[in-house]
Amino acid sequence: MSTITEIQQPVDDEEEKLSDECKELLLSLPKERGWMTLDQYQFQAFWCTSALIQSIMAFQKHFQARDSDIVLATVPKSGTTWLKASTFAIVNRHRFAIQNHPLLTSFSHDLVPYLEWNLYANNLLPDLSSKFPDQPRLFGTHIPFPSLGTIKKSNCKIVYICRNPFDTFVSAWHFFNKGRPKFLAPLSLNEAFDMYCKGIILFGPYWDHMLGYWKESLKRPHNVLFLKYEDMKEDGVFHLKNWPSF
Repeated sequence: MSTITEIQQPVDDEEEKLSDECKELLLSLPKERGWMTLDQYQFQAFWCTSALIQSIMAFQKHFQARDSDIVLATVPKSGTTWLKASTFAIVNRHRFAIQNHPLLTSFSHDLVPYLEWNLYANNLLPDLSSKFPDQPRLFGTHIPFPSLGTIKKSNCKIVYICRNPFDTFVSAWHFFNKGRPKFLAPLSLNEAFDMYCKGIILFGPYWDHMLGYWKESLKRPHNVLFLKYEDMKEDGVFHLKNWPSF
């Protein structure tokens, strides 16, 4: 059994990486048990870790969207890897030969980095002009639509994929339990399901996340493409052919 000292040390290390602004904000936010961390917080109406809150705040403050950008948005465990690989292949279909295509040697999450998990994580302020010299720039995110900062006000393209929430939950439970640090006991299936139904999941509630992008796709169908994982699985070619024209 882990002692309080063994549990507290990783938490202290994580807290030390936070800015004073973020630490002060956390004191005012609702808090629940985390899926991959000791705690998670309700920030801007969705749940995430303290480290993610800091990176999202940096993204919202510094990121300047371009109309040529393409943003791939998902709730975790709903087909993100597949979506990134497919979009990267479509956008670069005339750029790379099959035999030396980057997807043969690189993970799609490296080719299409997350705004919050990668680019603005750990107090980073990336030089996007050098990191993304070509157009369009491809980004991934789990951030709900209302919190997308300048992306909401731009004419960039957003591709969103949703998945049956039962399948998403089961996938998330397995994935996050594998990623939980050793000083935290695994989440039981019943406990995790109760948290999920209450919306206490990273970037959840699920329905709020999905509806935010779905409603925007109705308002701006030429800018926001809303896809379903199950439809893609049934006839991926049909849906892939529609991407360049939306």
